[in-house]
Amino acid sequence: EVQLQASGGGLVQAGGSLRLSCAGSGFTFEDYPIGWFRQAPGKEREGVACIVNSDGSTYYSDSVKGRFTISSDSAAKTVYLQMNSLKPEDTAVYSCAEGPCVRMWAGGVDFDSWGQGTLVTVSS
Repeated sequence: EVQLQASGGGLVQAGGSLRLSCAGSGFTFEDYPIGWFRQAPGKEREGVACIVNSDGSTYYSDSVKGRFTISSDSAAKTVYLQMNSLKPEDTAVYSCAEGPCVRMWAGGVDFDSWGQGTLVTVSS
């Protein structure tokens, strides 16, 4: 059974940085693409970044491209989301899940194994 758990959220000032972690268990890490999603209050869930662990391909939404970096450590079965130059509009609950990266922009409807999210709050 694929299990994923997000962590690393917190309160940060605009312009600051945070690194989120998505720890996996119960599966062969390289076989599963992992995506990061976020949902702000009153808004739909948005795909932020995704990584294909088998070949390292990465995908980003336009809203975070150039500021966020997704990476993975197969030995640790962990996917990271390095978030730099944070903005107040990045405030959301961030979650990770496994699924096809090319479907990231559909809001995660094709993704499974959602773990508990982690709250990121960016103050202005």
